[in-house]
Amino acid sequence: MGEAYGENGLGSSAGRYARRMPLREDIRDVAIVAHVDHGKTTLVDAMLWQSGSFRENQDVAERVLDSMDLEREKGITILAKNTAVDYRGVKVNIVDTPGHADFGGEVERALTMVDGVLLLVDASEGPLPQTRFVLRKALESRLPVILVVNKVDRPDARIDEVVNEVYELFLDLDAEESQIEFPIVYTNARAGRAGLDPTELADDLVPLFDVLLAHIPAPAYEEGHPLQAHVTNLDASPYVGRLALCRVRQGTIRRGQQVAWCRADGRIEPAKVTDLYVTEALDRVDAEEAGPGEIVAVAGIPEVTIGETLADPDDPRPLPVIGVDEPSLAMTIGINTSPLAGQDGNRLTASMIDRRLQQELVGNVSLRVLPTERPDAWEVQGRGELQLAVLVELMRREGFELTVGKPEVVTREIDGKIHEPVERLAIDVPEDYVGVITQLLALRKGRLEQMVNHGTGWVRIEYLVPARGLIGFRTEFLTETRGTGILHHVFNGYEPWQGEFRTRPTGSLVADRRGPTTSFALFNLQERGQLFIGPGVEVYEGMVVGENARAEDLDVNPTKEKKLTNMRSSTSDELVRLIPPRSLSLEQALEFIGEDECVEVTPTNVRLRKAELSAQKRQSAVSRKARGLAKV
Repeated sequence: MGEAYGENGLGSSAGRYARRMPLREDIRDVAIVAHVDHGKTTLVDAMLWQSGSFRENQDVAERVLDSMDLEREKGITILAKNTAVDYRGVKVNIVDTPGHADFGGEVERALTMVDGVLLLVDASEGPLPQTRFVLRKALESRLPVILVVNKVDRPDARIDEVVNEVYELFLDLDAEESQIEFPIVYTNARAGRAGLDPTELADDLVPLFDVLLAHIPAPAYEEGHPLQAHVTNLDASPYVGRLALCRVRQGTIRRGQQVAWCRADGRIEPAKVTDLYVTEALDRVDAEEAGPGEIVAVAGIPEVTIGETLADPDDPRPLPVIGVDEPSLAMTIGINTSPLAGQDGNRLTASMIDRRLQQELVGNVSLRVLPTERPDAWEVQGRGELQLAVLVELMRREGFELTVGKPEVVTREIDGKIHEPVERLAIDVPEDYVGVITQLLALRKGRLEQMVNHGTGWVRIEYLVPARGLIGFRTEFLTETRGTGILHHVFNGYEPWQGEFRTRPTGSLVADRRGPTTSFALFNLQERGQLFIGPGVEVYEGMVVGENARAEDLDVNPTKEKKLTNMRSSTSDELVRLIPPRSLSLEQALEFIGEDECVEVTPTNVRLRKAELSAQKRQSAVSRKARGLAKV
């Protein structure tokens, strides 16, 4: 150990110190970043299996790091998680990050924990907007990059073009010369194979591990520096309470040690490390101490939050607080005020919702919760529709009943002018649909940036579109492309407000009374437009039961029953054939609603409704507006 220090020119004092803190050549910290669905979590699976983390006969779920029910259902990663594999005596800490821009706050945190990144790119799809987003963050942090071209076994793989596209992306993001000279590894993560040549893959991931050890630097630290551990994530344990996940930057952290807790507001308070854990494969194991470069979980500080520092009590030196991009989308969440409130859920009060939102803020740095004029509603700001919809989905599964308003963009004032967020949108569609997509985006004030025809019948189109133009766009896009189009977008920047535009050409069919729906009434209504409910469903005044084919809203009676007589007739027992209703998921409902509508969310139902339930009050508000008077 002393010899190793001698080679590095650290002298004999370092040699004496080395007995207590070995050279950190035995650790590598790396994050896997990529666009959604390019195979990050699958690659981590293969790395865990091949490093001997599981027994031969152990029952392990596929995509083992996607542990939340919602992650497994949607097939996406929502929370950044870390695991560790042992390769030839070197502990490789791997952080798996989400691929959606909406969870970009997780990616930014993950990059502060690591010394390098594996950039995963699909061999057919190539770099997409989220690849650009995560790569930009990695380059800003000056982290070395290893390019991993995954899914090389795909029949439509275009490996050389994809590698060239990645080089172009690096140049586009003003990468330095040293960053552009990145090594390239080709993999088939599902089969657990890797190689330095796409035509000659080894039977395992050894080539990838070798490149990783050679190019990701070992954690560097200063000899004799006081303790600094950066809190980058939070977790909770039913036994020891809140866990702070830290990257140890300098010094050594020990179980039972007194530390200085450097808080986000500048205060420094004493705290004690009651428990210390390190990660081995998927398990947290007790540790007595951990040195620089380790990713540890610390228990005993119940109020700790992300971005704070645990330091030496005799010489506290706080690290900079983690900065996160500002939210670009806002949505109002309040208590359920519908006539059917309280029938499904058990968490109904404003204080319960307030507590739950404050709890979410603790672990989610990219969210903001602001008060509104009403005491029973809050404005929640986040990165995108998916992030906000996931929060609402988690809350409804916990038994909450909510009223959720239409997502709106968060504007900001720059030089006295209102600016709005603009998204970079990448679309892959069959070339037959290029015309209809161009038409849809022209209505939303999109600007065409690039169009590439790969010659395979598919076209890649890149647009810059105001973020509010993309609210509700996905459903229409999938309808127009018959479900074949692929759509991804990522925040690009702020531009001056681009004026009003109408995105939904249709109105709503609104129930005008309470009661169960009948087949007879729905049969007559289905000619008016697309229905969202079937027969026998309880509705109330102001509930949206369908989409009107025309632009205006229409008050209808879906509870009307057929008049009965005591005469038999040949047509009275005729079977009524109803068109199946279109059931909306939570995301689709949030996309569909208009300015004066909201979504009622309960553990078992998602209902659309008008913000003002009374038809009479809605009508008088419309007539007052038409006469140019103030709102009621």
